[in-house]
Amino acid sequence: MKKQFSILFFSCLLTSFFSCTYFSGEQSSLVDPAVSKPQKMVMANPVRPDSVSHISDTANVAGIEQKIIAAGLTDIQTIDSGIVVELKYSTCDNFLFMDLYGNLNKAYLQPDVALKLKNAQTLIRSKFPYYSLIVYDAVRPRSIQHTMWDTIAVPYYERSKYVSNPQNGSLHNFGAAVDLSIIDENGVVLDMGTPYDFFGELAYPREEQRMIREGKLSYKQLFNREILRDCMQQAGFSAITTEWWHFNSCSRNEAMLKYKIVE
Repeated sequence: MKKQFSILFFSCLLTSFFSCTYFSGEQSSLVDPAVSKPQKMVMANPVRPDSVSHISDTANVAGIEQKIIAAGLTDIQTIDSGIVVELKYSTCDNFLFMDLYGNLNKAYLQPDVALKLKNAQTLIRSKFPYYSLIVYDAVRPRSIQHTMWDTIAVPYYERSKYVSNPQNGSLHNFGAAVDLSIIDENGVVLDMGTPYDFFGELAYPREEQRMIREGKLSYKQLFNREILRDCMQQAGFSAITTEWWHFNSCSRNEAMLKYKIVE
């Protein structure tokens, strides 16, 4: 009996070790404890991380990509192969600790938005030849937005603090927004003061000067953010006040007139 128990315990330990939670690292690295927010992200109907096959199986991924291509969006690496793509929602390394995109590994944007991103890459390369943009998220089908909205474990009235309401349509759903950072020639992402998907004031561009005064953000980290902002804004994107990594190509009203939501 003791031998059987030991084998069972060891098997469970291995299963836990290889789960998405361990793969993603400590949640505290993404969340500012000083800000009121959910302490644990869970699915509405809890399942093991390795069983989310309805999201990440090959057939569904092919369907997602087909919808994106059918909507006329552009694979950004076809217009600039130097832009690095690391879709965080194709891994468990995101604030939900879930693989939402599965095997999808290409970043798609509206054609004119993709051209703006190419211009941003050209600008950054002209000033810093060994730097490149690294894209974490581009178009996000609204079906994925619904999954995120339904999964986040916070009261309904607080969900919009973390995920745009899919009923309204995020600019990501139109393929008119991009999340990104900068990577150097050694493959090291520049230090921006927080990781991607960090919830808290330290990630807020509007709070940067206060964070500097309080010693929570360094001048080097701020300089890195300003490099990113400058090249993106010169290329025609606009920054937002609460995420250093997020840039919009246009307003939501403009997107509704120019594009269709990718479902």
